[in-house]
Amino acid sequence: MSSAVSRFPLPMRDGVAPSYLYLPEGQWPDLITFLLARFPDVAEASWRQRMARNEVVDGDGKVLAPHSPFKRGLRIFYYRELEAETPIPFQEQILYLDQHLVVVDKPHFLPVIPTGRFLHQTLLVRLRKALGEVDLVPIHRLDRETAGVVIFSRNAASRGVYQSMFQKRVVGKEYEALAPRLEGVSFPFTYRSRMVEGDKFFVMKEEQGEPNSETLIDVIEQRGVLALYRLYPHTGRQHQLRVHLSALGIPILNDAFYPVALPCKQDDVSQPLQLLARAVSFIDPLSGDWREFRSRRSLQA
Repeated sequence: MSSAVSRFPLPMRDGVAPSYLYLPEGQWPDLITFLLARFPDVAEASWRQRMARNEVVDGDGKVLAPHSPFKRGLRIFYYRELEAETPIPFQEQILYLDQHLVVVDKPHFLPVIPTGRFLHQTLLVRLRKALGEVDLVPIHRLDRETAGVVIFSRNAASRGVYQSMFQKRVVGKEYEALAPRLEGVSFPFTYRSRMVEGDKFFVMKEEQGEPNSETLIDVIEQRGVLALYRLYPHTGRQHQLRVHLSALGIPILNDAFYPVALPCKQDDVSQPLQLLARAVSFIDPLSGDWREFRSRRSLQA
């Protein structure tokens, strides 16, 4: 499927689609003064170099210069750049591909979309580069630390019907986790709790009140002091599986957030979180066929 026709006035470059923003309310003498205020971590020389390469344009493709006037509401396009990015030494695998979908087996540590210090080392940019398609969009997400099945839309015309499946929660999701053995319970069982944002912006916590999260928990096999669990989240709260197992006293192996948020490990990839999105299943909204996509990865202590 070709992406020769782009909705962007700048082409995809090395798998990276251009970013854009609308100029807000305010008064700035020229465009570069605004850009330096909006992006204080980007040096003035960097913006001037991009503009000299004709890589900052408006929605019609008109090249913008440092002295271009600031106009509220103008949409400008540019390429996001990082001075240095550490390679992530794990590779994704394409499990399935048709005219509508690309299904991928994501490795641990690879973010799904560009964020923070990750740009080229993200699943989206890697796939756009490999397939040459600027219009790829993930229709659901996995945490950077979690491996397993992720589904992308490659067709804007059918994207909405696939996205609506996840919004309506008619998609089956099966996970596996390696964690300490849980004694004194009968499997399978359902765990429910009320989850809210934690004291730190990147973590969640439980509190008293009506449950808003639910997970069916089963055990696949015992591995000494550990067990391999099968998890079916019936809701989709952030970090839900990690929070639930931690609350049961069996935090997932190598979890750096729960029960206690540890210092950031930066580029250390030696201890992956032992959580895997094993399978995604649904009735295809276009063909009516049953679809099930399963990860080929395994969890190891």
